[in-house]
Amino acid sequence: MSKRKPPVIQHRKKEEVNRKALFWSLLSMGVFVIAVTVLLVLDK
Repeated sequence: MSKRKPPVIQHRKKEEVNRKALFWSLLSMGVFVIAVTVLLVLDK
């Protein structure tokens, strides 16, 4: 049937993906905040 992978490897990969997702979401959030701040400052 289907091959079973060791749960340790799956868990580690899941953590790695979550870490990357967290990094990218924080990065995009930071860029968005900086862009809004720059636009507000330039607007005045």
